[in-house]
Amino acid sequence: MDRAKLDVDTLLKIVLVLIVVWLVLEIIGGVLGLLGWLLGPLQPILGVVLVVLIVLWLLDRL
Repeated sequence: MDRAKLDVDTLLKIVLVLIVVWLVLEIIGGVLGLLGWLLGPLQPILGVVLVVLIVLWLLDRL
């Protein structure tokens, strides 16, 4: 029974893609954290505004 069906190059490419995805998620998390810190107390108001806009769009009022 042959268990090693993946080449080393293929395995390295998979690991590289996973590392790139991890780094992108870390960068996005940092940017969103910075954005949240800058908005501070305006976050709940911004959330309500977004919900109202989505509801109005769904009801064809926008």
